[in-house]
Amino acid sequence: MSSQTQSAPTSKTRSAFTITAIILAVIVIAFFLFSNLYADVLWFSQAGYLEVLTTQWIATAVMFIIGFVAMAVPVGVSLLVAFRARPIYAKLNAQLEGYQQVVEPLRKLAMVGIPVLLGIFGGVSSASAWPVALQWLNRSSFGETDPQFGLDISFYFYELPMYHSIVGFASAVLIISFIGALATSYLYGALSVHGREVRISRSARVQLAITASIFFALQAVSIWLDQYTTLYSTSQGFLQTGASYTEANATIPGRAILAGIAAIVAILFIVTAIIGRWRLPMIGTALLLISGLVVGNLYPWIVQRFQVDPNARTYESEYIDRSIQATRDAYGVAEVDEVPYSATTDAEPGALRADAATTANIRILDPAIAPAAFAQLEQFKQYYQFGSHLDVDRYEIDGETQDTVIAVRELNQSGLGESQSWYNNAVVYTHGYGVVAAFGNQRAADGQPVFLESGIPSTGDLGDYNPRVYFGENSPEYSIVGAPEGSDDIELDYPSGGEDSEQNATTTFEGDGGPVLDNIFKKLVYAVKFQSEQIFLASDVTDESQILYDREPLERVAKVAPYLTLDSDVYPAIVDDRIVWIVDGYTTGANYPYSQVEQLSSAIADSYTPAPQFALDDINYIRNSVKATVDAYDGSVKLYAWDDEEPVLQTWNKIFPNTLLPQSDMSVELLDHVRYPADLFKVQREILGSFHVTDAGSFYSSDDQWVSPEDPVSGTGSLQPPYYLTMQVPGTEDPAFTLYSTFIPKGTADASRSVLTGYLTANSDAGPDYGKLTLLTLPKQDTIPGPGQVQNSFNTDTIVANQLALLQQGDTEVKLGNLLTLPVGGGLLYVQPVYVQSTSGTQYPLLRKVLVSFGDEIAFEDTLDEALDTLFGGDSGAEAGDGEVPVTPDVPVDPDAPVDPDAPIVTPGDNAALDSALADYKSALADRNAAYADNDLVAAAEADQKMVDAIERAIAATE
Repeated sequence: MSSQTQSAPTSKTRSAFTITAIILAVIVIAFFLFSNLYADVLWFSQAGYLEVLTTQWIATAVMFIIGFVAMAVPVGVSLLVAFRARPIYAKLNAQLEGYQQVVEPLRKLAMVGIPVLLGIFGGVSSASAWPVALQWLNRSSFGETDPQFGLDISFYFYELPMYHSIVGFASAVLIISFIGALATSYLYGALSVHGREVRISRSARVQLAITASIFFALQAVSIWLDQYTTLYSTSQGFLQTGASYTEANATIPGRAILAGIAAIVAILFIVTAIIGRWRLPMIGTALLLISGLVVGNLYPWIVQRFQVDPNARTYESEYIDRSIQATRDAYGVAEVDEVPYSATTDAEPGALRADAATTANIRILDPAIAPAAFAQLEQFKQYYQFGSHLDVDRYEIDGETQDTVIAVRELNQSGLGESQSWYNNAVVYTHGYGVVAAFGNQRAADGQPVFLESGIPSTGDLGDYNPRVYFGENSPEYSIVGAPEGSDDIELDYPSGGEDSEQNATTTFEGDGGPVLDNIFKKLVYAVKFQSEQIFLASDVTDESQILYDREPLERVAKVAPYLTLDSDVYPAIVDDRIVWIVDGYTTGANYPYSQVEQLSSAIADSYTPAPQFALDDINYIRNSVKATVDAYDGSVKLYAWDDEEPVLQTWNKIFPNTLLPQSDMSVELLDHVRYPADLFKVQREILGSFHVTDAGSFYSSDDQWVSPEDPVSGTGSLQPPYYLTMQVPGTEDPAFTLYSTFIPKGTADASRSVLTGYLTANSDAGPDYGKLTLLTLPKQDTIPGPGQVQNSFNTDTIVANQLALLQQGDTEVKLGNLLTLPVGGGLLYVQPVYVQSTSGTQYPLLRKVLVSFGDEIAFEDTLDEALDTLFGGDSGAEAGDGEVPVTPDVPVDPDAPVDPDAPIVTPGDNAALDSALADYKSALADRNAAYADNDLVAAAEADQKMVDAIERAIAATE
């Protein structure tokens, strides 16, 4: 047998194997893609928002087809026409003949393949523009017009982007078609170059000229549309955004002229197609280029340099007014209520009597420092955790509204350590448990938070509610929950035997929180999606099992409402006997005429929110149009139209109908916990730093620019975040849950002054005054210390510095809490809690002191109530929330002095309870002296509390 005969079967076998391997690879890849798509269908269907997914898919597919056809057909026709119109007997040089010999065998494939390949690129590009197309088709009027062209604002949001997209895409198609026709004509002899002579056939001339004519016609349209973009583009003059004098009187008319020239050039190319002369369109094209330089660039520069700049304040005045009005409207600050505030600096007795409601709610529990105390006192097990920053809300307790620092006890599977396994992570440890809440205005005698909701199971003042947290900010990637009826519970619910016990309560998820794995195919799909064969093989994954994933509240809302920009601070609340996460959603835009552009992620950066490395989220319009909730138990998402008259939201509601619920569907309890979103407030304070000035002349002179102060506590140079407090703002009738921030003069690092110039507040209580912005403006001639100056005064005050030094002796350190500013007593009161924390062993902060300042006066006491009385001449006229905290007198103690066993004042008798209390007092006193000897102030504070408890029991025993 010959070698050829032997190699033939081998070759066939290899070919068959290769083909089979390729087919299998394609099938595997296709199944992976299908798995993700099908998983999305299951997720959206279970969440009740399948229409959102299908609308996106349909829109994407339709736009892809449009883009594919719009690119492939013109390019294909252009190639085909150029080929069929080629000269039959053209004389080609040797080089072209060589090219033809290479190309000709592949010509038919190229005639189809090139348009198809380019069509795919065009389809992908077009598909990504589905939001632009859908907004254009469903556009809603703003009911407001721009001051330059008199067009509705919706034109700039919906129509102009759509027209620009069409013109840009069509221009790209024409350029590619022109290049394709040119190359084909050259390759097949319809176009030839001999030295300086260019010869072109009639058919090629007509095709190329008509293509060029359409292209220049599109450029005429593009240049014409560019007139309108000047209203939200960077200005050549004083304005940051919008058409100033130069744009309105030189750039815009110049672009109209250039559009006319481009149209004439398009006509000249038509003439060339008819008469065959290229000189006229070439001259026209050169004229267009020269005109673009002269009319489009040189003339506006001359107007700006020699006419506007010498008299800028006069020429720019009208356009500055436009910018001020547009910016204030676009950012929702046009209705800010400006209230002059004299801000006295004299701390007189009784000065706070009229502000009793505010002082009673001053928050002394810092949500940025409290997490360590929450974790130490309420975490219970290593597989639980709290967030790094707690949230501030308010609850009605015993008929009174209390500012509350609240956190959710979420799951932390990394705390399992070596006990982690697929079974434990996916099936057993599936959810967190309960919320922990503390009074914002109170502290225990030993400095610990005073909890109003705590423990496992949860007990407290927030009533009965479902405490299980399957959906949260730190939930696992996925969990498999649910079981057939009658099965044993295997999900760990909570440790039922206490902190040191291994006894646990178990449960089974009974909600509808994720896709049901009720067949083998679904199990296989999710095994592929999460790359875990256990999902497919494990016996605990039954037909009644549900798989929970995409569990973070922000992620869930973003998926069902892709058009929203979401607030970075999600917060929990007990609403209608359930834990829900509340998410604020914004509709934004970047094309609002004359409105100043801000980078959203940079504008919201402060000591709580890190600044981005690259900010790519420019906006110049924002509205808090949606309030969303995510149920912590079953993950159900509800979107409420908070501002149903907002035009961008109306447009998206047409695109995704039946996904928004009216505000009237919000329960009373949910309305009690909505608040003014912090990110929106940060953007607005950034805008009002400049745009509180409404006089064009003053705005141009920049003589009253403000900025938010740096956080004096963080030490990182970040801005001070806004704070939520219940207060009665001057100029308002009633106390309200309020978000506030302060302003200082804008200046360079060398010339900045931390004196207060303004105080901005936003009402956060649902009702007619929700969102009301109040700006307290302080007299320019007075010097009211700002946060930086006050912090400096605290740090450098001799008495305060000495006491702080004592507090951080030994194995303890001092942590300064948030520096709050409150407009009370006719002036501005500063309050700062002071925490002490051990530097070794068990470490968590205890609130030991409170610093306060009013004008030039400073007080530093154990409680806020005592500090206010000290600050205001012995009687502030109002009480703080920690007024009932027992205060241990500061009696000098000699650490080396022996403990006197006869120290107690009361002599023991036959009363057993009294004897026990006195004995405990002796022991606590000894512990206290020993703690002072060791400079362990945390232990001393704990001993102080034991002494107080013993005295109370002794008094009770003698009654």
